Amino acid sequence: MADKTLMTILTVTLAMKGLLPVWLAGIILSRDIGLAISAIYFRWISLPPPKTMARYWDFSLPSAEVRPTTISKLNTALQLGLIGACMAHPFMVTMGPGWDIALRAMQYTVATTTVWSGLSYVYSKDAVRILKRPREPEDRANPDDNKKKMS
Repeated sequence: MADKTLMTILTVTLAMKGLLPVWLAGIILSRDIGLAISAIYFRWISLPPPKTMARYWDFSLPSAEVRPTTISKLNTALQLGLIGACMAHPFMVTMGPGWDIALRAMQYTVATTTVWSGLSYVYSKDAVRILKRPREPEDRANPDDNKKKMS
């Protein structure tokens, strides 16, 4: 969650200052908003009945587990690298046109991995798993049942 908060704040700030293209900020933020909406949805559908808001916020109840995909981990690293490069841009621009070309290439790479990462959560079978409440052992379920088994 901390990486999402950091990326959101830095993305918005750098886009407002003109150091990150708005179209790329839109892609990054759209993916994160989509993941947040998905998390809310999976939490709701994993909630055992009765479904109430009080039970929704009770995190002792089973929920969904999201496992980051490999491309998502790579995407996070590339996004952080791009953010660092954007912050260094005012100092690095003196290096000549090669810096701008490298920064532009990195922007397109991040855009591609961000879209790919978002789609990987949609199409991967292993990305989200609904957790179930552990069942009680049979002998602890009902003491009367044990008496019937012994008879």
